[in-house]
Amino acid sequence: MNDPLSALEARIGYSFRQRDHLILALTHPSWQQETHGTKENNQRLEFLGDAVLHTIVAEALYREFPAEREGVLTRRRAALANGTFLAKLAREIQLDAALRLGSSEEATGGRNRDSALEDAFEALIGAVFIDGGLDAARQVTLGIYGPLPARLEGVETIANPKGRLQEIVQPIHGNAALRYDVKAVVGDHSKEFEAVVYLFESALGSGRGPTKKFAEEAAAIEALAKVATR
Repeated sequence: MNDPLSALEARIGYSFRQRDHLILALTHPSWQQETHGTKENNQRLEFLGDAVLHTIVAEALYREFPAEREGVLTRRRAALANGTFLAKLAREIQLDAALRLGSSEEATGGRNRDSALEDAFEALIGAVFIDGGLDAARQVTLGIYGPLPARLEGVETIANPKGRLQEIVQPIHGNAALRYDVKAVVGDHSKEFEAVVYLFESALGSGRGPTKKFAEEAAAIEALAKVATR
């Protein structure tokens, strides 16, 4: 199959009714900047796909683990939806091969960059949602994930991710190397916190949750995933 778009559709098990949705999901901002006539990139779809993905994963965990409390479900969602893990999923479906990148981004390794793959993966889910609705997005997402318990065996961290991250960082960088900042609080009635963990001045991970504690733990989980791959 020579057409990379058709090949990607075959890998995710979904054929787009409007191919433009898929093309937009694969359009990195660098492509828009360098290509005359391209009016939009995948960032708006990434925003939508992020929300859709979190909803689908949360619902699936709720159904898969009926005896678990909110805290455990929140940590598991964070483990399955952090940027490093989404980049891994993007590579599994060979999303990198279909990305539309500008020449400078291509030359500097953008096709293999986790941030570009994470954004494109979320944009892809957003594109499926726009094209086929929530049921289609759910089918594609859970088809890519496969059985969640098996996925969690590979990515779920210990009960105290902040403590574990501190244990790893402290011997190398000292006690004060890590700090957590709450970056945003959204919603009037059902608030959601977003936190970033910094190693000195470098962002190491980010996460969201219904409380500051859960958001910080989610950030630590993403940081642990990055540390483990170094």
